[in-house]
Amino acid sequence: MPRHRHALTAAATAVVLAVSSAGCADTAASRVTLRLVAADYTVTGRSDSTERYWADLIAEFENEHPRITVEVDVVSWDDVDRKVTQMVKKGDAPDIAQIGTYAAFAEQDLLYSAEELLSIPVHANFLPPLVSVGKQDGVQYGIPFVASTRVLFYNKKLFAEAGIDAPPATWDELRDIAEKLRSRTGVAYPVAVPLGPEEAQIETMLWLLGGGGGYTADTGSYTVDSEENIESLNWVKQNLVKTGLTGPVPPGELNRKEAYEAFLRGEVGMANGFPTLLQTARKTGVEIGMAPVPSRDGESTRVPAVADWIMAFKRNGHRKEVGEFLDFLFSDKNVREFAVRNNLLPVTGSVTEDMELDGRHRDLREFLSALPDSELPPFGKTSWAAVSDSIKRNIGTSMAPGGSPAGALNRIAGDAEEAEAAFSR
Repeated sequence: MPRHRHALTAAATAVVLAVSSAGCADTAASRVTLRLVAADYTVTGRSDSTERYWADLIAEFENEHPRITVEVDVVSWDDVDRKVTQMVKKGDAPDIAQIGTYAAFAEQDLLYSAEELLSIPVHANFLPPLVSVGKQDGVQYGIPFVASTRVLFYNKKLFAEAGIDAPPATWDELRDIAEKLRSRTGVAYPVAVPLGPEEAQIETMLWLLGGGGGYTADTGSYTVDSEENIESLNWVKQNLVKTGLTGPVPPGELNRKEAYEAFLRGEVGMANGFPTLLQTARKTGVEIGMAPVPSRDGESTRVPAVADWIMAFKRNGHRKEVGEFLDFLFSDKNVREFAVRNNLLPVTGSVTEDMELDGRHRDLREFLSALPDSELPPFGKTSWAAVSDSIKRNIGTSMAPGGSPAGALNRIAGDAEEAEAAFSR
């Protein structure tokens, strides 16, 4: 009996080991690695703020989902859209990209829809205006990641030194104040106009909307080289650039990040900016004022709102795992954490309501109030990525000696027409 029981025990042990080994093999085989490419939201220089956000979030997610590994590559805004496009062209698309545009990828049927990825409660929680801009042909492919609007920031100390009591409401007032700042304080950049490639498409849009124009008509067709747009950029060049009021670095060579760094050093009198600059200024001790972005005639006008997007590529077939990660990413805790860390606007209704009621975030109310009357770039147009890239490459040349706003806008309009035709074929 003892011998037989020992033999039975050994046999049972062998069976258990075989089953356990098979189970381990199955578990190993079911493990998935997701690749995420994300944009760097650092305002000054290069810090690890964005990297730390993703590292902390991914560590928590992987702890709760042990069979899923997430590898993240954080890339400068100068390069992130281009990098993802190149990866797609090489047949090496990431599983998830957090970048500035989605439409061209959706047009090529490369993306999962939001409905295929997100649980119903998460999907229903996004702010409706952002959801509508994330749709193409009625289907949502772009999932909003974070939003912001623009206001005019000004250095209160420099304004006081120059004897300026109020921020400008019109372009002429902006020019006059910039002249006073230069003559009375010697500030290097009376008004910063960053038209370098980092975010030229948004800085340009501010001036076009302020002059009664914009990138598109109500019908959705491009109006890049309209008379209003040409007149607006001519005004900027003649009144601000040629007179030296935009500072020592030519606008076409000045990126947003460098302009903001100069602001934080006290070298900029005025600059159009988004909420993150306000948060960073407080940390560095710069006393900052905010006002609506000036327009040509001082009338209330639309200002740009910006939404950055998350999208998921179908190439690697990890729909379920990507969906689990995105549901986790868009939990209230994580949405709030990124918005608070970067002083940006949340994209979900629950966190927006929470932050509006929280007195610690009263500085965001100026931006939230601008959101309803703001205008987003035409993210849903498949041609927008190409047009945005053309703006980044061409608009800065219009402000250089010998450059022409009309010529630059005509080139961009030509690129827009070509991109529209390419996607309509």
